[in-house]
Amino acid sequence: MQRTPREVAVAKPGPSGPATAVAAAPVTPQIQLIPASAEGALDAAEEAVDLLLDSGRAPGEVLVLTTGEPHPWAVHELSFGETSYWAQHEAADDVFYADAAVASRAASRPVVVVAVNGGPESAVADALPLAHARAGALLIVCGNPQQINSVLGTGA
Repeated sequence: MQRTPREVAVAKPGPSGPATAVAAAPVTPQIQLIPASAEGALDAAEEAVDLLLDSGRAPGEVLVLTTGEPHPWAVHELSFGETSYWAQHEAADDVFYADAAVASRAASRPVVVVAVNGGPESAVADALPLAHARAGALLIVCGNPQQINSVLGTGA
């Protein structure tokens, strides 16, 4: 998927808060749930990514994971080989799309979007905690709310 260049973004400092925060305390990302059917989860994830980019989030700050069919971008890029595909991930200059099965290889990014677009129940059960661990500030999950809440153990 080719994204058109956007206006030059001005680096925005992170949210300012009290300087009394303990540096060793782990950061818990905010979780947002976007209800969607398995068939609509990928579209919902795409809309979430577009909103993130439109609101000023840098493309390289976003990781998108799929639990079922891979995202078309990932399929296309993998056609050039795994080395090229993962080099794009390491460059971190664009949104990166990956199958949840290989998410453990992906580095943390400020925002992780998960499209629960099918796949075995075990894929979802494995993907969501891993995605939560990879998300620095925000985890967006697109899918069936009951399934997601039961896996994450949240009242999101």
